[in-house]
Amino acid sequence: MRASARFFFVPRNDGLWNVPLPILPIELRRPHGRFLPTQGLLDSGATVSVLPYRLGLQLGASWDETTTRVMLGGNLHGEARVVLLEARVAGFDPVVLTFAWTQSERAPLILGQINFFQSFDVHFQASRRQYHVDVASRFDAQYRSGVSPSCLRKAATKALVLA
Repeated sequence: MRASARFFFVPRNDGLWNVPLPILPIELRRPHGRFLPTQGLLDSGATVSVLPYRLGLQLGASWDETTTRVMLGGNLHGEARVVLLEARVAGFDPVVLTFAWTQSERAPLILGQINFFQSFDVHFQASRRQYHVDVASRFDAQYRSGVSPSCLRKAATKALVLA
């Protein structure tokens, strides 16, 4: 497993501003599925990680069969469903991440505190327009300790519901 990975901010233009953002290449999959490469915005100010509706469908999720519900606030105000996905970043071992899957068509893939920033240490160097990602040492030990997927699901769902 890699010790650290370095990434560069990506320029994004929203019509008014040309702003470099920490966009992370990441691969996601549902259990027993194939990894799908995509990109997510690292947002340390977001409480939860958000999965856009279309991406969830591409990964094989079914809105009607995903029954655990949470409410989103802010710009994405509305109902979302809890989805657990396996994620692979750079050369790191895959980890299970919890997402609030929204039906909003304008939602980007957001990697937030629950549980991306609990799984990875991210070191921003905004003046250099780069950032480094490491597996969180506490999480690494817990992840390798054999915590069952059902325990992860219960803990992650509880954290999302309380957020």
